[in-house]
Amino acid sequence: MKTIIALWLSFLAFSQAAELKFKELTQDVNAPADARTVTADFSFTNDTGKPVTISKSDPGCSCLKVEISGGKLKYGPGESGTLRATFDLGNFSGTVDKVIGLWLDDDSSATPTMRLTVRIHIPVLVVMEPAKTLSWTVGEKPAPQTIHIRMAEGESIRVTGVKSSSPNFVCEIKTVEEGKKYDLVVSPQDTATPGMTVIRVETDCKVDKHKTQQAFGVVRKASAQAATNP
Repeated sequence: MKTIIALWLSFLAFSQAAELKFKELTQDVNAPADARTVTADFSFTNDTGKPVTISKSDPGCSCLKVEISGGKLKYGPGESGTLRATFDLGNFSGTVDKVIGLWLDDDSSATPTMRLTVRIHIPVLVVMEPAKTLSWTVGEKPAPQTIHIRMAEGESIRVTGVKSSSPNFVCEIKTVEEGKKYDLVVSPQDTATPGMTVIRVETDCKVDKHKTQQAFGVVRKASAQAATNP
């Protein structure tokens, strides 16, 4: 029994030898509507009895930049540091999760030792419902479909124009409530062949990144499953 306990304690010590203790493994960040980037700081401490080296970090996305305490990667027992994640908001909206992988010491390159999550909450000023993509099947009746556009609570944003990239799709904006609600009605001229359009919806939003919205119209071939299961 003593041998088993000793082996277990030895395994436990080994499993904790290459760990950094992070104050939080997930950071929630609320981005201002006009922000272009946001940052999240993950503070950590080496509370093991041996030095720990961060051998690799992988943000998993070109939109995320990772910096670790000015380039310091080796931490002795009791030393602390900070990992800063800078997220380029680009055209993202809503809630976005980005995961950072950390490899410590000589761990296998296949799997990170630790994972940190940056959860960014990005305001959606112009909401398109139920979805941004309208779809028709080749050969079906080219009936019009509608995307409902509404502005975020407390915002007054007018739709000023709409443009389709394909002449086969006719787009029309109908005002439901000025500055608050609009309907985008899309009608394909025909559905004889597959095709698509990118629809640009222009608004007078004061925040540049929210000023132009995109929607899509697609005529698709029927799937094999649908064809065999009418």
